[in-house]
Amino acid sequence: MNLQKLSDSINSAMSEISFFASGGIHSADEHEHALSMIDELSEDYERNEYLIDLIASAVQEYENNAPEFAEFNSRVEGVEPCVAMLKVLVDQHNLTTSDLPEIGGKSMVSQVLTGKKQMTRKHIERLAQRFNVSPALFF
Repeated sequence: MNLQKLSDSINSAMSEISFFASGGIHSADEHEHALSMIDELSEDYERNEYLIDLIASAVQEYENNAPEFAEFNSRVEGVEPCVAMLKVLVDQHNLTTSDLPEIGGKSMVSQVLTGKKQMTRKHIERLAQRFNVSPALFF
């Protein structure tokens, strides 16, 4: 590849992600722009994987430290990944504790959601199959 062409491509890409030059994402507008870029780049993930990872790191840093995420971050701190994933699925599919026979009865589901009981490998496998997601999302 021609080095000038490569340099031009890099400079063009960097102008789109100006928040890198300023040391990261510093505003809600830059955050939204970064999320939009990730969405667009994800259409050809294999080709854009490195750039997606760079932008995602900046987004994660912003979301971990921005005041508008402080309340959310404090609520999810210490929540087990499997419980967090289960809560997302329950929310997205408008489910109740009685809608998850993969875990057990209402009482068992409630105990899992509150962290009193842990999900087993079998629970995770069944949920992953039902919702057509990777079991890795629960870890």
